[in-house]
Formats: sequence, C-alpha cells, structure tokens
Amino acid sequence: MPMRNVDIERVRALPLFSTAASRTFDALMTGGFLQKFPAGTTLLMEGDPVDFLYVLIEGLAELQGTWNDKETTLAVLRPVSTFILAAVVLDAEALMTARTIDRSDILMISGEAVRRAMKEDAAFAVAVAEELSGCYRGLVRTVKNQKLRGASERLANYLLAEQVSQGGGPTLSLPHEKRVLASLLGMTPENLSRAFANLADYGVLVNGPEVSILRPAVLDRLAKPDRLIDSHLQPSSARIGMAARECHASAAGKAAAYN
Repeated sequence: MPMRNVDIERVRALPLFSTAASRTFDALMTGGFLQKFPAGTTLLMEGDPVDFLYVLIEGLAELQGTWNDKETTLAVLRPVSTFILAAVVLDAEALMTARTIDRSDILMISGEAVRRAMKEDAAFAVAVAEELSGCYRGLVRTVKNQKLRGASERLANYLLAEQVSQGGGPTLSLPHEKRVLASLLGMTPENLSRAFANLADYGVLVNGPEVSILRPAVLDRLAKPDRLIDSHLQPSSARIGMAARECHASAAGKAAAYN
C-alpha cells in the first residue's frame, strides 16, 4: 500500500534512516511500501534472491533455518527490527526463511536502492554498518548463551529478560507459542517442558502462556545474568534498532560495573 505521511515520519525517525540526507531518504522511499501481513505469512524462503530490505514496524516475525528435513528458529524479531540486511548489502541469497507470527506491518525497500544509497551517502552507509554491527553482537550473545548454559539456565535468563521488557511485574506472558520458544532456546519441546518443571523449585509457576516468578532472587541466582551475554532492556527501550539496543546494553553494563 502507498505510505501515509505519518508512516513516512515514523520510518524517518528510525536510527537506520535518521542521519540520511533528505535526497537519500526520498530515493529509498520511492518505490518502497508499507505492507500489512496476517499471522503465518511467509515473507521469503531460504535460498531465495533478496529483492527488498524488510523493516518490521509492528508485530512479530520469525527467522528459520532448515537442513535435512529439520528446522530451527534462529530469531524472533520485535519492532523495530531490520532483517535480511546483510543479504541486501551483499546482493546475496537469503540464508533464512522469514514469516510473520502476529499480524505485522513491514516496510519493504528496494535492495538496489539501499546499495546505491550506501555508495552515495556516507552517513547512511555508517548507519547500515552500525545496524549490522548490532545484529552481529546480538548473534554472539545468542551463541554464547546456547553454548555456555544448560537448558534451565537459558530458560531462566529468558524469563528474567521478558519480565524486564514487560514492565517488571511478577507475572509475564510468553509472547509466542512454546514450540517457537523451545527452538529459539536451542531445545526440543520436551526439553523445554522439563526445564519449566525444574524451575518450579525456583519459584516459577506456569499457567498456559502466563508465567509467574514468585521468588525472583532465587531465580536470579540460578540464571546468573551476565552483561556480556544478556541484554535486559527496559520497556522504554524496546522500540529501537539493533545498534541502539547494543549501545544501550553496553552503557547499562558499564554503569552497573562502576556502581
């Protein structure tokens, strides 16, 4: 659908575009469009050529990988997130399948226009490099989490992070189905069920998608959150790009270290 002025202003405020010259931004928006997708829509398939940069404005999106009849969830994206940016920069095929989990508003921008803008506008090229750096650091955090922690520790840290992002109350809602959560944390659904059962001894009560953390100090001692792995953002920080998320997490970690 054609982009409304309010949508253009919202996109312009994103860190990826905020420093771009006016002519660069106008060129990127020409031919770009904001599309509303229902839940369960496949946006692109692993191995497909990538024609667009995707920017998740509203909703949830899942990135998946497959091999030998197996599939796994690589990431669950929340607003505001870019995806397939690396493939756009390299003009390469997609390494992941992307689909919507919830009804989502997604901005689609010509990949060719993005590459041309990077060559012509140094400020925009720097913003792209910063966003890619944020994505890379997020990937390193994920790999460290999965390789260094057991299933219960991974789940405990996930719940603590969700508790912070949902306002810090004792009860939180799982934002997606447990099949997706299990894959995201590198577990089978059976292992996830066992991990939830193990956390009952640490004050975690599960009732469908609702999870109550009744003994947060006890759960924290199990989780041992680490600023070099975890990025527990306050709710007000939830709608920023990956580069800004990483800068926020780094600043918060340094402040905690000095206190």
